[in-house]
Amino acid sequence: MTSDRIRQGFVLFFVLGFFAYLFGPLIIMALTAFNSSAFPRVSPWECFTVEWFSVLAQDNRLLTGLKNSLFIGLGVVGLSVPIGLAGALMLTQVNDRVRPWYYTIVISPILVPGVVLGISTLLFWDRVGTMFGASRESIFYDGFFLTIIGQSTFISAYTMLVFISRLQRFETVQEEAALDLGATHWQSFKKILLPFLMPAIASASVLAFLASFENYNTTVFTAVKTSTLTTVLASKVRYGIDPSISALAVVIVVITLIGAAIHEVVKRREIARSKMAADVATGKRASVSRQKPWYIDPAFIMIFLVVVAGAGTAFMAGTMGVEECKVIVKEEKQRSTQERIKALRERNKAKREAAATEQQEARDKQTIEKENRTGTENFNNIFSTDNLAPTEQEPESKVETPRTGTENFNNLFSTDNLQPTETEAEPESESDTPRTGTENFNNIFETDNLAPK
Repeated sequence: MTSDRIRQGFVLFFVLGFFAYLFGPLIIMALTAFNSSAFPRVSPWECFTVEWFSVLAQDNRLLTGLKNSLFIGLGVVGLSVPIGLAGALMLTQVNDRVRPWYYTIVISPILVPGVVLGISTLLFWDRVGTMFGASRESIFYDGFFLTIIGQSTFISAYTMLVFISRLQRFETVQEEAALDLGATHWQSFKKILLPFLMPAIASASVLAFLASFENYNTTVFTAVKTSTLTTVLASKVRYGIDPSISALAVVIVVITLIGAAIHEVVKRREIARSKMAADVATGKRASVSRQKPWYIDPAFIMIFLVVVAGAGTAFMAGTMGVEECKVIVKEEKQRSTQERIKALRERNKAKREAAATEQQEARDKQTIEKENRTGTENFNNIFSTDNLAPTEQEPESKVETPRTGTENFNNLFSTDNLQPTETEAEPESESDTPRTGTENFNNIFETDNLAPK
């Protein structure tokens, strides 16, 4: 394998990877518009349908936002293109020393974040309306006016760059010659400069419209109560989307491709027309012929047929057998759901049976342990704290233990030893006990001893 083959292989891989990265999301999004799933997805594929295009056509909020975006885009084109053209023409007229400063100032809005531009536009025109005492229904608080003004502050800089690049190839000698021949500045601009700038005007208009159509950061602050396509899509993404968004993307992509194809056809016809004029000027007769209308151009007819055939095929495939396919998909979903439920129940049943088996084994083990007890279970471990627990005592015998007179001295330090012992029964009468004359002196410290006898 030579180095040229290796280089070609790497170049081919890079080109394919680049286009896959660039167009892969668009292709996937286009496919989700034809899937019957309620959420935009390609896998698992359910049924091929075009019902989401009808859902898109019935979404009034989205269609209103689309209309507002188109209106605002046209307004931005009408304001930013003249401003950009004036800025580019001024750049060619100022002094060379002032030109860098002027260029930096007019390009600076591009570097400002869209959020800052939106908030500043809203606050500025609010102060202007307050200064003039305008009501909230006036133009100073209108969403269309504020959005067009806010977007034009930075989109006009984009258009100016387009005009600057075009004017760098313009030869001022033509204007000078026209002025020397007596033409006014307006005539010189209209007859010489404006036709030269027509391609740049078209490019700047397309750029301004697309930049306005897809803008969100500035629009979300300046729109006030007005809804545009980007704000509606943002709210749908926040609260849940369906494949009708993908259907809208398919419509936009198809319109863009058709516009690009028409532009290519018109461009080729212009090249052929210019070549014919050059041939006529040089005296060649082979190329002199009348051009056919653009709508019968073979390239345009081929593009039209491809679009119609693709749309017809998609429509027919999306309307035939869709309901039957949906029924089959629904039955498959129900069957898969029932199978999952059945598997879950069986798994739970197996867990319950395993738990019951473990409990039964634990009870059987306890029963076997009870049957194998010998009365010495508490002494199997001499260091166990259970050995200190009292054992079962035998019932006391009814036979009295003979008293030895030392029952109260079993514990020398017991407080019960201070209690008086049982004395013998006193005699029934005083005459039975002989008197010794010391009865009143049993306690020599008794206060009763002081009583008179």
